[in-house]
Amino acid sequence: MRALVIVLDSVGCGGAADAALYGDYGANTLGHLFEREQLELPHLASLGLYDLLRARGVNAPLTPMMRSGAAANYMAEKSVGKDTTTGHWEMSGIILDRPFETFDAFSQSLVGEIESRSNVSFIGNLAASGTEILARLGVQHVASGRPILYTSADSVLQIAAHEDPTIFGLQRLLELCQIARQVLDEQKILVGRVIARPFVGDNPDNFQRTGNRRDFSLTPPDNVLVEMQRSGINVIGVGKISDIFAGKGLTESHSTKSNAEGMTKIAALWNRSDPGAQFIFANLVDFDSLYGHRRNPRGYAQALREFDDWLGRFLPLVEPGDFLCITADHGNDPYHRGTDHTREQVPLLTLNSPVPPWSGDDFTEVAQLLRHYFSSWTRSGRGLPDHVK
Repeated sequence: MRALVIVLDSVGCGGAADAALYGDYGANTLGHLFEREQLELPHLASLGLYDLLRARGVNAPLTPMMRSGAAANYMAEKSVGKDTTTGHWEMSGIILDRPFETFDAFSQSLVGEIESRSNVSFIGNLAASGTEILARLGVQHVASGRPILYTSADSVLQIAAHEDPTIFGLQRLLELCQIARQVLDEQKILVGRVIARPFVGDNPDNFQRTGNRRDFSLTPPDNVLVEMQRSGINVIGVGKISDIFAGKGLTESHSTKSNAEGMTKIAALWNRSDPGAQFIFANLVDFDSLYGHRRNPRGYAQALREFDDWLGRFLPLVEPGDFLCITADHGNDPYHRGTDHTREQVPLLTLNSPVPPWSGDDFTEVAQLLRHYFSSWTRSGRGLPDHVK
């Protein structure tokens, strides 16, 4: 048995009923890209994307022939928030009734404790975008070696530092972020993620963040990943899935630095001849990190075309007994104001779904579809230790 869920990070489809509460009324990532970037995605269309968008008022092209077994609907997030962790956790069956904490700046008691344990002295401690913070403080960091502390509208504590060990170093940055995560948890501050933001370059004209980003998340409650793992299913994370779930419920993980690397890894894992049951949970982050936050619609549209081209080569590998699901965790409309995520509904495109997807359900529908798909495996007790059967 093989199942695959691909999260196209931030590829929302508008229409969230509570978008105005988040300052996101009118945001529609896919809708605006289709209307303004002459976007054509024929392989996603074969799974029903165009029908879904036209039903929601988007002037999408006519749908080519749908693949047998394909179905398209949308999901509306029930949890409070619009960040990566909240969206992925809800897909795994966890609904948050209160949001993770956000900040304009962090308290001196928190900052001082992190500094004391790690023997550093931060600069920054403000809310800013990743490119903005390097333009403002990158030169000071390179000259002083002091790491840059910042946050955003999301529940994140971010630390930027140069990868050159003579300035700061990647390994030291990762260790610093682990300490920050530990201090947050000890002080019971519900920040969703601590993010290491390494960069290179020697001046504002060539400062560039690298692909060695790491996320250090809160440990989630038990969820469908844990259920599958306990049932003997090989649960594989691709991209930042392990970071989002703090490794919980995963039997193996493969980090990636780009969409292209992620797609290559998905195909390699799919073609692997593993015995038993396998679930691959993959996140492709470039849509969000490189194009949504940077409000680059042309780059966003090109990234979608590149994924669609890859999907056209991958779909013939999906056999009738396999289950494929393509969705998103939130929106990030490159035409919307600001640089943060947008509260949107997300597409739910499936192939060989074990039951018909329900339109408008919350993100936990992904967990329910996985439970249905693997139900025969878990009922039989295959893969379970004898004392659990």
